[in-house]
Amino acid sequence: MSATTTDLPKLNEKAAVELVTRMIAIPGKSGEEAAIAAFIREQLLNAGASDKHISFDQANRKSSIGGQCGNLIVKLPGNVRGPRRLLMGHIDTVPLCVGCKPVRDGDYIKSADPTTALGGDDRAGAAVVLNSILMILKHDLPHPPLTLVWPVQEEVGLKGAANITVSKLGNPKLCFNWDGGPPDHAVVGATGDYNIDIKINGIASHAGGLPEHGVNAAAIASVAISDLVENGWHGLIVKGKNTGTSNIGVVQGGDATNVVMPELTIQAEARSHDPKFRQRIINEFRKAFERAAKKISAVDGRKGSIEFGAQLKYESFRMKKSEPCLKVALDAVAAVGLEPATRISNGGLDANWLTAHGFPTVTLGCGQDAVHTVNEVLHVPNFLNACRIGLVLATGAV
Repeated sequence: MSATTTDLPKLNEKAAVELVTRMIAIPGKSGEEAAIAAFIREQLLNAGASDKHISFDQANRKSSIGGQCGNLIVKLPGNVRGPRRLLMGHIDTVPLCVGCKPVRDGDYIKSADPTTALGGDDRAGAAVVLNSILMILKHDLPHPPLTLVWPVQEEVGLKGAANITVSKLGNPKLCFNWDGGPPDHAVVGATGDYNIDIKINGIASHAGGLPEHGVNAAAIASVAISDLVENGWHGLIVKGKNTGTSNIGVVQGGDATNVVMPELTIQAEARSHDPKFRQRIINEFRKAFERAAKKISAVDGRKGSIEFGAQLKYESFRMKKSEPCLKVALDAVAAVGLEPATRISNGGLDANWLTAHGFPTVTLGCGQDAVHTVNEVLHVPNFLNACRIGLVLATGAV
């Protein structure tokens, strides 16, 4: 028989906090996760896990940024019958977290260095998964077949989950992910996102002697961006019942002030829960830059040109209320004494890609707040409740 919540050992709060603090302190921005992956593997082996159950896939070799290692995957047989369950939490952080020195301050863990983010996103989620399996191994708890996944490269477009080796997962039937937010909220849907890459080809000329013979790529960009802003296609986008967002995040061009800028590149994004409306946002970007290129010309009539591309980062999803993993997740929240709720995310999650791979995945929070900023904190009571929920789900107590 599976464990019940009354059968489970009491959470060792001190050990759980020490674990997440150690994990936060290990540098590991996207593509450089080898050290944190090695730490997790060492903890598993020290707790009695068999090396034959631990593997890495080759997601990093398929990723556009390369990377030190693939996703860390642990596939365990169960000692009680039941459908295989998957638990995961990504191990990479944003670059702002590198160098963080986590310290406890009352109910919070924060960075002692005011110039770094904490990295609770998502070391807290990774720690929830690790703590769950360590408790199972330490106390020899009954559990169904388990797959534990620590994805890489989540923060750069969910590249680890996108390129995961599906055959290594063991066909799980109930999938749970931990990321930002409170532990009592289950994320049942998330937006989709496209990368937009734009290259503006202008015409170079001497900026002092013959500026009229050139076409400034930055001028084309400024006209296009102004067009998008004035017509409501940049930032928060609301067109009738349709909503989405867009952002121009990276602009690069120019080498000298005395040359009419001949080339400029832009990296942008478009998000919406509705794939058709997201495509419309992309189309409006394309049209704005094409119009801008036609408006500016050199004295001899020559004009610049646009090279435009868009690539899917991850597709949106919306989970049915009847989805088994959602029901089990909400029961687990209730089992630890919290009031379960659901929400929709306007950000991307590894659950987007797991769901796209055919494994509907619900995401639970673990106490991070103000992520990706130097004000990031981890709320310890929420993190500990997330650990309790993780153990309930890992053991099959609900």
